[in-house]
Amino acid sequence: MKNNCMHEACLYLELSNHTEDTVFPLHTSIVLFLMSYCESTSIKVFLVPNEDSASNLLWMKGAPTNIPINILSQQELPPVVKSCRLPALVEKDGNFCRAGLAVVLRHIVWRTCETDCNRKDVSELLGFKKTCLKACAEVSQWTRLCEISIPLAVEGFMKNLSDQSVTIPPEILHLEHKLREPVRVHNDDKIRRRKLQLLSKESNEVSVENGLKRSLESYTDGRDDTSQERKKENKDTEVCSLELKTALSKLTLEQVPAVTNREQSSIRKVKTTDLPPLEHVFAEGIYFTLTDVVLLPCLHHFFENGISANFTSHPYPSWSLDWGNLPVAVNPIEGRLPSERALRKQQQLDNITSIVTKLAKPGDTVVDFCSGGGHVGIVLAHTLPLCQVILVENKGESLIRAKDRCDDLKLNNIWFIQANLDYFTGPFEIGVALHACGVATDMVIDHCMKAQAAFVISPCCYGFIQNTVKFSFPRSQKFRNILSYKEHMILCRFADQTAVHLPPERKIIGKKCMGLVDLDRACSAEECGYMAYVSSMVPDSCSPKNNLIVGCFQVVDSI
Repeated sequence: MKNNCMHEACLYLELSNHTEDTVFPLHTSIVLFLMSYCESTSIKVFLVPNEDSASNLLWMKGAPTNIPINILSQQELPPVVKSCRLPALVEKDGNFCRAGLAVVLRHIVWRTCETDCNRKDVSELLGFKKTCLKACAEVSQWTRLCEISIPLAVEGFMKNLSDQSVTIPPEILHLEHKLREPVRVHNDDKIRRRKLQLLSKESNEVSVENGLKRSLESYTDGRDDTSQERKKENKDTEVCSLELKTALSKLTLEQVPAVTNREQSSIRKVKTTDLPPLEHVFAEGIYFTLTDVVLLPCLHHFFENGISANFTSHPYPSWSLDWGNLPVAVNPIEGRLPSERALRKQQQLDNITSIVTKLAKPGDTVVDFCSGGGHVGIVLAHTLPLCQVILVENKGESLIRAKDRCDDLKLNNIWFIQANLDYFTGPFEIGVALHACGVATDMVIDHCMKAQAAFVISPCCYGFIQNTVKFSFPRSQKFRNILSYKEHMILCRFADQTAVHLPPERKIIGKKCMGLVDLDRACSAEECGYMAYVSSMVPDSCSPKNNLIVGCFQVVDSI
């Protein structure tokens, strides 16, 4: 193999199965990621398998298609490379070796720019003074975190995923702490003044629009409200994307004309300490650098293998009540609902009733918490005549409407209790709640767990979730190991982004966040001896808030 290095530089990368799902170790993935980004053709790439991966050809599926790759045994490595840890890059004369992640990455950038001087996007990876990851890991904590600590921590995390007690690596928490620090970049004073100018302009325009809105409000309808909301959203995006626009200006291959508009006199006079802070777009601030090339594959693997919003398939997706043959008073349309909404309510009731009827036994007590007009409880009382159903609701008017419907049906297995949830102390076997708002869902789950009762609950109003005297969030230890209260609050705000009028991509994000919030609730129940899961109502269109949390207490047999 001596001739391999005679005509061009050769790059040697480790090939090993670190986990069942990955072929490349992270250092190799990072280098290949940069090679693909740079479209480097002046370096010949060799993968060096260890004994466990020598016959594994899965690497071919994960390798970049624009980089020719060869396989080389450890015995065939040049002598100088055998003295170093991979990755290692050897010049064509065969006696000059560069080893270590940061050193190799910086050299790949340098060779790319030397080959094509127009690759401004690549040269910018080294930062303003071309010093990104230049300091050695023994001296720079930041280089050590990026080059060594984070990749090793993520690989260790991925190896131990089967361990239920695995927690978020402290190195990831350290990185998160670093990302909360103020952004420091070259010329940040100028960028922050531009941000202040945008904020000032927005404030003035809002004042003018409020005046116009008051003058024209007698001529507007609901559609104008939507228009105003979109305008405000566009302005918020303009301010928030200042950092992003500045970042992208460094990545474009064509030179971006500099902004020549000078700030207002009042803006120029503002002290630097009073300027608005810049938001992180990338790891070191608002510019994409070599640090991001290192961290992106690591964080991708970490989040891909971390907690995700896993939904269990609905156990009875095709189950439905025969609404056409049910008494009229059982139908939710009798609860003074419009026909279209009544149809969606029927679908929601099908989802809950299908599960409750499978859980319930003759003689069981089923409690409909936050029952409102009794849509759920009335259907259950009619469907389960051998069970006692109790409606618990603090609004008397709603319970009176429910009682009138039950009187028409001559149901004798249903009670009505007007009270706050804490004042209901009776025994029961199953608790249900349809669209219990905010922490009401957590109150119902807690009440059911104290009674060791099963529960079937559809949450709602995630944006109202917050710490109370009785509850703190996240609910489960599993999530508390990963999320702070503030981060959980952000998750809850995004979980409310599922309204019908929102763009599909935003609703997808909202659904995932709903799943994570409710998975935290299910995990909390599991930590208390329950078997719990999160499912989705069918069809999805029956409600924007279509999650179901189902839990059953597991009785442990004594030996």
